[in-house]
Amino acid sequence: QVQLVESGGGLVQTGGSLKLSCSASGSTFSKGRMAWFRQVPGAEREFVAAIRWSTGLPLYADSVKGRFTISGDNAKNTMYLQMNSLNFEDTAVYYCAGDSSSQAWSRSDYFSHRSYDYWGQGTQVTVSS
Repeated sequence: QVQLVESGGGLVQTGGSLKLSCSASGSTFSKGRMAWFRQVPGAEREFVAAIRWSTGLPLYADSVKGRFTISGDNAKNTMYLQMNSLNFEDTAVYYCAGDSSSQAWSRSDYFSHRSYDYWGQGTQVTVSS
């Protein structure tokens, strides 16, 4: 059974930093990709960043580019999201997602939450002004 578990969320002041972790068990995504999404009440889940393990290349939403860094440790089956210069608009529940398919994806595939097969339970990030 595949399980994704996020950790590292919390309360931080504007301008502060947090580092999220996502630990995967039950499967590896070494041929696929993992991603971070976030969601606020009443809104659709929003793409934040993704990484494809085979290339290590990251992909970011424009809203976080230059502030967030996605990385991973394939040996530990763990993905990270370093979030710097946080602002109020970053407040959300952050979800880890994974897909083990080796097929190539388009950019729009990465951005759609419907593309991913596996999800964590989410971790709350709250940025206070």
